[in-house]
Amino acid sequence: MPVFYGTDVPSRLMLGTAQYPSPAILAEAFRRSGAGIATVSVRREAGGESTGAGFWTLVRDLGVHVLPNTAGCHSAREAVTTAEMARELFETDWIKLEVIGHADTLQPDPFGLVEAAAALTKKGFKVFPYTTEDLVLAERLLDAGCEVLMPWGAPIGTGLGLTNIYGLRTLRAQLPDVPMVIDAGLGLPSQAAQAIEMGFDAVLLNTAVARSGDPAGMAEGFARAVEAGRLAFDADPMEPRDMAAPSTPILGKAIL
Repeated sequence: MPVFYGTDVPSRLMLGTAQYPSPAILAEAFRRSGAGIATVSVRREAGGESTGAGFWTLVRDLGVHVLPNTAGCHSAREAVTTAEMARELFETDWIKLEVIGHADTLQPDPFGLVEAAAALTKKGFKVFPYTTEDLVLAERLLDAGCEVLMPWGAPIGTGLGLTNIYGLRTLRAQLPDVPMVIDAGLGLPSQAAQAIEMGFDAVLLNTAVARSGDPAGMAEGFARAVEAGRLAFDADPMEPRDMAAPSTPILGKAIL
């Protein structure tokens, strides 16, 4: 199982808590998925209001690690302020850092991301940066104090899967000892299995489960997919080849 900042997490599946049809369906999705981490948007919940307090009670009752995020932030300063609010509200130093640089694609702002990551690690936060598959950016985030990386599979909410296989494979190969989570863009359990087969430590998703026809069933499907992906990774899969190779030996074949 993955280890993030010295904490063992019981599942390779992480789920968001937004967009579910009801609190009961959210809770059932987490139960059937066995997800080990729940991400929570700080902007969506106000700790001093009854609705926010009720949501926090629901999240605590899930019995999983909470990873607040800075969703919706478009500057380093805004993200740092939101992270400080999250630490006070959710009583954790963990923060999923999002600094959005493009409104349409929701692509991270690499400059603001590194700036915010450096500031937060100095304040004692354990930062999980939402980033792209760019290797240079990844190294800058590690230099800033991050010990986990969360590269996207595709833009948030698109369900396109792993759109840059080469970039993700390169990132994983160049930084083999860094815990990495594929965050955003996954739409199907098969895409999650593919990510784990490539050696990524976990996947994080929200829309693919919450907006499906059966969120709890889809959550369980993703849970089974990440298990299958890890079994395949550990089994050392065969390399693909260009030419056919017979699985049945020719020796001993009947001569007609």
